[in-house]
Amino acid sequence: MKAVHFGAGNIGRGFVGLLLHQGGYDLVFSDVAASLVDAINAVDSYTVHEVGEGGTDTIVTGFRAINSAEHPEQVVAEIATAEIVTTAVGPTILKFVAPHIVQGLSQRDPGLPALQIMACENAINATDLLREQIRELAGEDWASLESRAVFANTAVDRIVPGQPEGAGVDVTVEPFFEWAIESPPFDGNLPDIPGAHFVDELGPYIERKLFTVNTGHATTAYFGAQAGIDTIAGALAEPSIADHVAAVLEETSSLLVAKHGLDPDAQAEYRAKILRRFRNTELPDTVWRVGRQPLRKISRHERFVGPAAEAAERGLSVDALVSAIGAALEFDDAEDAQSVELQQMIRQHDAASFTATTTGLDPQHPLFSKIETVVAARQAALAG
Repeated sequence: MKAVHFGAGNIGRGFVGLLLHQGGYDLVFSDVAASLVDAINAVDSYTVHEVGEGGTDTIVTGFRAINSAEHPEQVVAEIATAEIVTTAVGPTILKFVAPHIVQGLSQRDPGLPALQIMACENAINATDLLREQIRELAGEDWASLESRAVFANTAVDRIVPGQPEGAGVDVTVEPFFEWAIESPPFDGNLPDIPGAHFVDELGPYIERKLFTVNTGHATTAYFGAQAGIDTIAGALAEPSIADHVAAVLEETSSLLVAKHGLDPDAQAEYRAKILRRFRNTELPDTVWRVGRQPLRKISRHERFVGPAAEAAERGLSVDALVSAIGAALEFDDAEDAQSVELQQMIRQHDAASFTATTTGLDPQHPLFSKIETVVAARQAALAG
């Protein structure tokens, strides 16, 4: 069995690739970073180090890497004969993955089992997005290619921080992970991925994770950066920041309970577990890594505006979420292109146009004026 995984970074090696290896798949990494590809191909094993309570070390073998920028034809050939294709590249990069999959499907023997495709991204229904991009690229050939693939949405959760100097291709991760995969598309032919669990309806899992883990993580990062604290664990050790994060997650939990009928006590337990994970002092995670790409994170269907918009529509409290968006507007990291762009936009646009452009909200939406107010406050602070 063979799996092709796009994105040989820390999540690719330390989470998705690890579980595929444990499922017995021959693992082919595809990446455009030449130095990373060379480093992977220079070793015959790497170690995934779990740090924190219950953590263990796992050695991964049976892998190779291909530079998809230099050798796209090799990636296509691997896809044509693989059982699984997965991604961990970021939602905006899926459009660069799609052409390889289209060509791989076109070269695939129609007699082979359908290629199982899963985009493991921090986004709602990312596999649907990838499928649509593949369909558009295939054009009139889609009718013949569609039967050669199965597309399943997933929800993934594991904290994989920036890695220490000199780690090579080894990866440090937290012990906890969750990989939920929707089962209906497979029609009973489920892939063998130890530790993954298959569910009939993925929507609640995706939103529970995105609106708790990702919202809470980013909230911690933005308030931490605002306070001049470098690490996620250090930020949560500050009581005022911990209170901010707890208030935000109370609001997202209220939405999740109202929308999906989640048990309030179970959600409170889940919320507490997430905060314990963030407080793992053995995990060298920084507010700068977690807070990067703030423009994406305050966009319409992401971790702040997504839940806040739905909560506002239901008449639920959104004050803490709006406050977190205000902290995100202050995220100023010269090393992050989106952070630089964000600060430029705040200076160049009036509050209403900035709010409309970045959040995608209509001015009549009940959340719009609340965000416009914190944008205007940020602009006033900069002007003063």
